[in-house]
Amino acid sequence: MTSLLAHREPGPSTAELSRSLRKSSPRWGERAVESLLFLAAVLSVLTTIGIVLSLLDGTLAFFREIGVGEFLLGTVWTPLFADGSFGVLPIMSATLLITAIAMVVAAPLGLGAALYLSEYAGTRSRKILKPVLEVLAGIPTVVYGFFAISFVTPSVLRPLLGEGSVGIFNALSAGLVIGVLIIPIIASLSEDALSAVPQAMRDGALALGATRTKVARKVVLPAALSGVIASFVLALSRGIGETMVAVIAAGSIAQLTLDPREPMQTMTAFIAQAASGDQPTGSLGYNTLFAVGALLFLLTLLVNVVSIRLVRRFREVYE
Repeated sequence: MTSLLAHREPGPSTAELSRSLRKSSPRWGERAVESLLFLAAVLSVLTTIGIVLSLLDGTLAFFREIGVGEFLLGTVWTPLFADGSFGVLPIMSATLLITAIAMVVAAPLGLGAALYLSEYAGTRSRKILKPVLEVLAGIPTVVYGFFAISFVTPSVLRPLLGEGSVGIFNALSAGLVIGVLIIPIIASLSEDALSAVPQAMRDGALALGATRTKVARKVVLPAALSGVIASFVLALSRGIGETMVAVIAAGSIAQLTLDPREPMQTMTAFIAQAASGDQPTGSLGYNTLFAVGALLFLLTLLVNVVSIRLVRRFREVYE
């Protein structure tokens, strides 16, 4: 035993071990990946700046001729007429009304689907249902538009509301179909947030005698609230920016009304209609497109700023 201890080779010293752990050569692969990720982040910022700059020139030219108060507070929107009016309230209220209808449809259905997939569905059911649900997000929006005018209005709304109570073009049909369109956004993102809640929280609540419904409602959902709110806001932004369903199903009559059975024109629908017309470059009608686009950009930006504050307020961090 003494002989073995005497002939044992000494181990490396602390200094030698420290030198062996240092990088022996530059890690070019890691640097390349880091550079690519940095370029992706910079490209995103530059794209946003480019969008703002592309809108700025036409928007400023528009407001040189039309006052901001007239634009934001006016109640008549006929910018493409010879003697046009430029009150944006009709198309802005239509945008908000249709988006509100869509969120009334999508929020409970999307969150309910997320809770089922996260808390109740088995592994096999989740593997089948989640991809099927996400297929809805891949359907072209023009198909949703034709679905609204060919099925929702004649086969759903007219039997429910009365044959003459709703026309072929109406805000209610557009809002309902946009709600179906954004369900996958809420369901998918909310399910990811719910699944990220530690299993120990569920096990602890169940061990105290809580039912699965109470665990889902009082433990898991509050813990994932920031992610759920983020999914709602992303779906809201998607609804505000939806174009084809609004163009096809809601109509092109800009009128200031809160009756969803009436035809309406949204901000995106106006842009699609006017951009496809014969508006001379630099004319007032042409610059109206930039003013409406800038207002739509600011509206979406405001929604996202509010959402960031809400997410930070309700965010839960787990070790």
